[in-house]
Amino acid sequence: MSQPPPTSAFAPTPDSLTPDRDITHQHFQAGDTVVVLKGVAGGELWGDAMRVVAPSWHTPTDEDGWRLRDATGGAQSYVTGHPRYLVHLSRRCPDCLIYLRAMEDALLPRYTDRNELIDCGWYTTTALNHLVHIADIRGDR
Repeated sequence: MSQPPPTSAFAPTPDSLTPDRDITHQHFQAGDTVVVLKGVAGGELWGDAMRVVAPSWHTPTDEDGWRLRDATGGAQSYVTGHPRYLVHLSRRCPDCLIYLRAMEDALLPRYTDRNELIDCGWYTTTALNHLVHIADIRGDR
């Protein structure tokens, strides 16, 4: 039996969990350290670690989001992201642990034989520095 082709940046791995995740705006507080899960590397989930700075209006989806600072800097040190995209790193909360486990169960078996960093292609950053999940992008924006 032949192996499936490697995941392409143009064919994102389906993510049915994040768009349906029910996290309130109050779940995260300024100062929290969070991660935005983006894929798999070496048999583990990986993503971008950021610090929550302040609440902000999340224009692309018309929902409240959080202003996030990427401690490593780069071209876009600050982005706005919806709470459902975030997982606590600074504390162990049940909601984030359940989500993390579900993401591991959904993704890790797909990439057991691959050791490289795999970006599942779920997120894009708009011209307004809004981090948007591909399932949340609106065609009219």
